Amino acid sequence: MDSVQALAVVRSLANGVDPESGEVFPPESAYQRPLVVRALYEAASALERIERFERRKAQLPQKTGEPWSEDEDRKLLAAFDAGRALQELAALHERTMGRCGRGC
Repeated sequence: MDSVQALAVVRSLANGVDPESGEVFPPESAYQRPLVVRALYEAASALERIERFERRKAQLPQKTGEPWSEDEDRKLLAAFDAGRALQELAALHERTMGRCGRGC
């Protein structure tokens, strides 16, 4: 089961509906209890955040967030000093053009 399917099941349960049959759970069902419903909505919200994060992560360059090696630092500085464009450097090193996280 992938996260999209899991989210659909949790949403269905949170709405008091059996995800397989489509039937509404009876009032005495545990799925109709306020505490359970709130927990299921929280679970659905968490799954949605994970899904958004995964979509965003898939769009980022492969090395985003990874530490830079000394060799990468040297190559980056040499290419920058040679006048290479920032966009080109980011693509070459599979990084974003975000702010420096090292206090620079």
